[in-house]
Amino acid sequence: MRPFFVYGTLKRGQSNYARLLAGYTLREVRAWLPAAAIYTAGPYPFLVQAADLVPAGAIVFGELIEVQPDHYQRLLQLLDGLEDYVPGRAGNLYERIVVTVQTADGAREAWVYVAGRAAEAAIRRGELRWISNGEW
Repeated sequence: MRPFFVYGTLKRGQSNYARLLAGYTLREVRAWLPAAAIYTAGPYPFLVQAADLVPAGAIVFGELIEVQPDHYQRLLQLLDGLEDYVPGRAGNLYERIVVTVQTADGAREAWVYVAGRAAEAAIRRGELRWISNGEW
C-alpha cells in the first residue's frame, strides 16, 4: 500500500482532498519531487518528468499522503477515476506511476499521477503554462 504524492487538487485545503481524502488519511507530510515540473491551462495541474519539458533545476512540491489501510483499495479506485486513469489504456488523461519523493525524513516511493500523452503533447505545443515555483 504505497502512499500517494499529491501536488494539485488532492492536497490539503484543495477541493478534491475535502471530497475524497478527508477523514481517510493516516498522515500527510510535505514532500517534493526533483527533476519534475507542473503545467496548467486551467483548474488542475499536470506533472511531467520528460527531460524536454522540465526546465533545469525544476522541482514539484506537494504532500505525501498515507491512507488508512481499510480504505486503501476504495480510495485507489476513486483516485484513478478522478484522474481518468485506466491501467493499460492508451488515452489516459493521467498515468499512475511510482516515483521516489523526498521528505524531511528521507526518500519514499509513492504513487503519482503524471500527464498522459495528450497533455504532454499540449505542453510541447505551448498550450499549457509552466508553474515555475513548483507549487500549486
